[in-house]
Amino acid sequence: MNVKDKVIEIIAEQAVLEPSDVKMDMTLEDLGIDSLGLVESIFAIEEAFDISVPFNANDPTESDFDISSVARIVEGVERLVAEQHA
Repeated sequence: MNVKDKVIEIIAEQAVLEPSDVKMDMTLEDLGIDSLGLVESIFAIEEAFDISVPFNANDPTESDFDISSVARIVEGVERLVAEQHA
């Protein structure tokens, strides 16, 4: 399973949706994921990929990790995975 599919699976689980219902241009708000759900998703992503996400739970807008859409989250995780294995 590639990074994109796994991230979508994690986000879909948090949103109580099928992965096929999660589109790359959707925001977490579109998916009904609140701040707690976001934090749980980040923890699940960190565990799944054995990475550390530079995420500020208290102020996500101040984070180096872009959570503005599913696509941005996937890109961020792909970058972190690549950096870790560099």
